[in-house]
Amino acid sequence: MVVLLTLLKKDMYGYELVNEVSKIIAINEGTVYPILKRLTNENYFESYLEESSEGPPRKYYKITMLGKERAAELKKEWETFTKAIRKFIKECEKND
Repeated sequence: MVVLLTLLKKDMYGYELVNEVSKIIAINEGTVYPILKRLTNENYFESYLEESSEGPPRKYYKITMLGKERAAELKKEWETFTKAIRKFIKECEKND
């Protein structure tokens, strides 16, 4: 979900995406790249190459309409889940 939502902001190349996501949660490149591959295979992302002044061309990822829809679904699921957990915590605190 975090990867999908991050790419809603703008297209990013892998390392840039790793840096952005790691500001939110502890994650490394070895975790992000398989996620990018899977989400691309599931048509949530498209990728393209863009020349870089700092070396070889960079592979950028762009979220698709399907990816935007999936991000919205996951966000809704997360909000439902966190609401249920908050309710559960309140109920547990009443029993202390």
